[in-house]
Amino acid sequence: MSRIDTARLRTALAAALLFSACQGMAEVAPAPKSSPSATRPKAASGTVADTALTWRRLNTEAFSRKQDDIYFVDRSTGWYGNGKGLVYKTVDGGETWSKQWERPGTFVRALGFVDSEVGILGNIGPDSFPGATDPLPLYRTTDGGASWTPVERIDGPAPVGICAIDVLHSEYINAGVLDRRTTLRAGGRVGGPAFLATSRDLGRSWTSVDMSAHTAMILDVKFVNEQVGFIAGASHSDVAQSHARILKTGDGGRSWRTVYESQRPYEVTWKMSFPSEQVGYVTVQNYDPDSAVVQRHVAKTVDGGETWSELPLVADHKVREFGIGFVDELHGWVGATPNGFETRDGGKTWTPGRFGATSNKFRIVRDAKGVSVFAIGPEVYKLDLPAVAR
Repeated sequence: MSRIDTARLRTALAAALLFSACQGMAEVAPAPKSSPSATRPKAASGTVADTALTWRRLNTEAFSRKQDDIYFVDRSTGWYGNGKGLVYKTVDGGETWSKQWERPGTFVRALGFVDSEVGILGNIGPDSFPGATDPLPLYRTTDGGASWTPVERIDGPAPVGICAIDVLHSEYINAGVLDRRTTLRAGGRVGGPAFLATSRDLGRSWTSVDMSAHTAMILDVKFVNEQVGFIAGASHSDVAQSHARILKTGDGGRSWRTVYESQRPYEVTWKMSFPSEQVGYVTVQNYDPDSAVVQRHVAKTVDGGETWSELPLVADHKVREFGIGFVDELHGWVGATPNGFETRDGGKTWTPGRFGATSNKFRIVRDAKGVSVFAIGPEVYKLDLPAVAR
């Protein structure tokens, strides 16, 4: 086989892997046994106490592929959706779920809720996966998910599809009174093109911006305050030529700059977690079909996203990373196939996780009584932690 034919084969294999992983067709392996708690690093001051951690698989409807997003407005009320156009709701912390919505052709890629009534749903869009035919990128509910209507007003170039929704609540002074406002952002998509839409009226209307000058894809969006935000992206729409890329804005999204880019081809970023404004983590996906490429990485910042370092996760060609969630600056989880990982020391060391394979999103909800962590993949898992003074 010629060198050109070999390169073409590697490109085709990588593209197939990206499609398969995004669709969630990876084999689901049994969760490995966890390490004894005595071998775990002690929790630092201000972190979740080092107690026996038990993830519970919740009673959800069987689904053979990766499901992409789950969202809770408090420890009782939440929703999740999947690629079959299905949305489910719980009002008892995930113990029971009811199907609220079904729309064949819609691929529910992202969810975000302002409160228990108002929410936004992001659709991956057509020409992405088999069966995904719905061209409408955004839907909105005002009755807690009982009904969803298409978002009709999108000023600027409408997104082709959505991969991430960010909900930012912030306080401000309104005519001498402390008030609260919400900014919604929706970005996408995997494989491109890249658009970022913003709403400041609870999702009634949106302004969309073409982000292709900065990134070929948008896989995740996270704002830590009104001015500072991040985009998980990629340098090229062709995965064989792509490097993982992270963008940062310091002016509320008016301008963006690259603050991290991997040096390896066949890479994209995937999901982000910021346990504080200074410390953040991003999963880096590698699709290189060369079995000799084994090292997997997580990118980390400790200076508010100005600089990023690569943390070794595992040396295993079979591993592909997905979601990431940190309950504090040290303690977090990475969803992956064939199994996920947990760290107690800020990513210095990792042990196998017990929350199922291919977990694409972690949602962390806390109140005065404690903390609940939800992980969604083919199944939904829940971890309850005690409250800790912060």
